[in-house]
Amino acid sequence: MKPLKVGVVGIRGIGQMHAAAHAANPLAELVAVCDVVKARADETAAKHKVKAYAGLKDMLDAHPDLDIVDICTGGHENGGWHFEPTMEALAAGKNVLVEKPISNDIAEAREMVRFAAEKDLYLGCNLNHYFTEPARLAREAMNAGKIGEQIYCLHRMGFIGGQDIYAKGGGPNFEGFPYSHTKAFLAHPFSLMRHFCGDITHIQAFMDRPGFRRNVSDLMLSIASINVRFASGAVGYMFSSRGDATMGLGGWWSFELGGSKGTFVIENCVEKYTYFPAPQPGEKLGLGEQPAPQVTNTGIKDFGVTFPNRINAFLEDVANQVPKNKLRASGRDALATLEYTFAAIESYEEGGALVRPHALPPLKRDLKDQ
Repeated sequence: MKPLKVGVVGIRGIGQMHAAAHAANPLAELVAVCDVVKARADETAAKHKVKAYAGLKDMLDAHPDLDIVDICTGGHENGGWHFEPTMEALAAGKNVLVEKPISNDIAEAREMVRFAAEKDLYLGCNLNHYFTEPARLAREAMNAGKIGEQIYCLHRMGFIGGQDIYAKGGGPNFEGFPYSHTKAFLAHPFSLMRHFCGDITHIQAFMDRPGFRRNVSDLMLSIASINVRFASGAVGYMFSSRGDATMGLGGWWSFELGGSKGTFVIENCVEKYTYFPAPQPGEKLGLGEQPAPQVTNTGIKDFGVTFPNRINAFLEDVANQVPKNKLRASGRDALATLEYTFAAIESYEEGGALVRPHALPPLKRDLKDQ
């Protein structure tokens, strides 16, 4: 199979990780990188022996045979510069992988998904938290009927921190934007909840910032407490924080899905998977007792492995020309996370009112999938 020609746009930390993942993957041929700060592009281009450009138009003009444009630009709230390059690449007939959040503007995100469908191109997003071995084991358990009917999910995700190490900042992308954490961060937990539990139909959110942030006029709403209901009837809860406290189970990340036949817990995204079977008929258990759990420690602690894992999945899907409706971590999936995020913001602004997220565009079945 001929490698897919790839150009990466935005060569800061995340962009460098994407470029390295493409360069190391046999399904890809990294041919160009682009950044408005040309020196950054030049440095990464020299490392990978590819061409460097200061503008996307120049890169597209010089490489009309590009198959994929990978958008890693930043901008305010870490998604403010995703729309224009994504639309430009799609207009040029290129498949696009874009960093999360798909945008920080809901109208832009809806248009990106609509335009990709109109152009019949692949639009994927770097929702990388479920491209892991623990997530694979969890899905395997679900498919084998070991979870049963879903009852609840609990997801907690946040940087470890506390008052004594807090320092006002976050960089220009976050400074002065109250919802910067909400928009940049919630894409991942919402994507995971939807990946395992399906569409969310109801959202109730409470947000805040601790006193030590208020005391220095830090506007960021760094704490989010969100209740959800899924289309299946299951219920869920998600908590996120940006370095405001030190958390317990799983450190910075844990996900628990409980069902009528068993429960699984993933800790620290890549590190640990535990399955807790439900009691069986005739099994006598005292209060606080439970059947023996089945624990898998992957030996992996480096969250960075999720980037090449997720990028490989996108390359596989494009190379195999999977039906667009079966693209993993698609633009539509990313739009769902943003619809939930904006519903959470609306709920918070209305004092914790119950909000129904905006409907997603219909999932169009690909003719190849008939």
